[in-house]
Amino acid sequence: MTSTQAQFGELVQKLEGFARKQPAAYRMRVGLFAVLGYVYLFAILSGLILLILLLIWIVMASQRVHSGFIKLGIVLLVLAGAILRSLWVSFSPPTGILITKQQCPKLFNLMQDLATQLQALKFHHILLTRDFNAAVVQVPQLGILGWQQNYLIVGLPLMQALTVEQFRAVLAHELGHLSGNHSRFAGWIYRVRKTWMQLFERLHQGGAGGSWLFAPFFNWYSPFFNAYSFVLARMNEYEADQCAAELAGAKTAAEALIEVEVKARFLDERFWSNLYQMVKEQPDPPKVAYTSMLATLNQPLSIEDSRQWLEQALMRQTSNLDTHPCLSDRLKALNYPIEQVPCYTPALPGNQSAAHQLLGKELAQFAAQFDQEWQAEVSTPWRQRYAYVQESLKRLETLEHKTKTELLTLDEAWERVHLMTEIHEPSVAIQALKSFLQEFPTHAPAHYALGTLLLQQQDSSGVTHIEAAIAQNRGYALEGYQRVHDFFFNQGQTQTANQYQPQIDQAYEEMVKAQQERSIVGEEDQFKPHTFTEAEVAVIQQQLVDQVQVKEAYLVEKVVQYFPEQRFCVLGIVRKAGVVESENAAQDLVNQLIQVLHFPTDGYILILNHSSVGKLKKVIPHVERSLIFRR
Repeated sequence: MTSTQAQFGELVQKLEGFARKQPAAYRMRVGLFAVLGYVYLFAILSGLILLILLLIWIVMASQRVHSGFIKLGIVLLVLAGAILRSLWVSFSPPTGILITKQQCPKLFNLMQDLATQLQALKFHHILLTRDFNAAVVQVPQLGILGWQQNYLIVGLPLMQALTVEQFRAVLAHELGHLSGNHSRFAGWIYRVRKTWMQLFERLHQGGAGGSWLFAPFFNWYSPFFNAYSFVLARMNEYEADQCAAELAGAKTAAEALIEVEVKARFLDERFWSNLYQMVKEQPDPPKVAYTSMLATLNQPLSIEDSRQWLEQALMRQTSNLDTHPCLSDRLKALNYPIEQVPCYTPALPGNQSAAHQLLGKELAQFAAQFDQEWQAEVSTPWRQRYAYVQESLKRLETLEHKTKTELLTLDEAWERVHLMTEIHEPSVAIQALKSFLQEFPTHAPAHYALGTLLLQQQDSSGVTHIEAAIAQNRGYALEGYQRVHDFFFNQGQTQTANQYQPQIDQAYEEMVKAQQERSIVGEEDQFKPHTFTEAEVAVIQQQLVDQVQVKEAYLVEKVVQYFPEQRFCVLGIVRKAGVVESENAAQDLVNQLIQVLHFPTDGYILILNHSSVGKLKKVIPHVERSLIFRR
């Protein structure tokens, strides 16, 4: 079953009503769907085992070993082995710093106290990560059969942003998903749902042999089970919040939700944004990013920013894009009056944070390790970005100087403005883009760049420019509509955001079809003369000179239905065959050309004098101006 977001939303809405009216019947159906997956898997295995046993019985009863029986037995054994391999899905464990009780006894004692009160499952590992998050992860040791290893993942930035009591509420929420106090059934469905989702993803990534037997079933089952269990998963979120309220107090649980909302936005839109701006002046990344973050989280936030982020969060409505309810719904469920939500979050003294209280003297060491990990991770891209910025500054200076003596071409004018968006502050880049569009009002990339910057500045006029870019180039549709959707969603205008979901679904379908259309070149395709400039052709010709196997090269463009404004070129090669060569010689040449050739558009390379191309060896050379190279 495939479903769009609209269809999924309709089904969820219908099931929410069913769950309210007949909760017992709804839970029974969800349970039956969960069991159905296991029934199908073991029915396939049981059928194969019975066939193998039947074959053995026939051989023993007839006392004859027919060659056909041997072949059938081999096929069944190979198939059974392939199925077992496909079912033996290995789930990678989460990563992070493994914390021991000797290092952080207070954290372990807190976790053990909560787990005991909630009758939660035992946790085998506690990992500290760089994320602003906390989560419970179960890694099945026997694939779909279970035997879970339970991981509690806590983010150091999150611990630094909360008090001990607020962090206690967050942990109680996470442990509540696996609690025995409120709903063992919901906890079981929660685990089964995650297992099927991971298995479904694994099958679609091209897992082990034999997965083809399960893919058709899971193509129907997994999305349907996901929709059917969605309501229960959301109910589980509310129950987990109640666990937090019971163990930490409803007021503390609500305040923790507010703190997480505001400080997550602060890190995304202020801390990391400002830090990455330093690449314009520093050739190396900062050495103490996480140490600086911990100090920054203890400082008071801007009242204006806090008020804006809280207002937007409270305006946001619960959607079917996430099982988590929106902030206002969660606060209402905790009986926390919305009108009492503070307009800003007060500063938290460093020694009062959960990180300081629960990690103790190990805190500085953990922060230093994260500093080193982050610096090592970003060093190469940081230096590349720094070098790019320096080259861009030089090029921009050249273009600025040229504007004083002569008019720039369209390409030069766009290059100048594009470099300004890369280097200068948003206000400068926005003004430059507006001036450029006054002169070139139909320039799609400029509209898209301006729209993106305006939306980042919380300016809704950016929507008009995004839509103008999409109208001229459908290639911007998927990312553009998603940007507009996210803008309105973050503004709390959920209904307006949802109006863009059909466009997102349509753009996604177009993207998939465009990728399929460009994934192969066949005899049924139509071709037209290429539109490359002489300079672009000259670059390809120069790159072909060193390829001694290339006798001739023909360049054309495939006529495509989806995103026709994005050219798709086809390079047909006539290869000089060797006296003695491997059967993969033609493919080896294609692979080599893929590495050395640089097309200004998406491209496809094929060998025209290979037996697999059929009529294309005559069609492509007859396209006007197709011959670009001959040795």
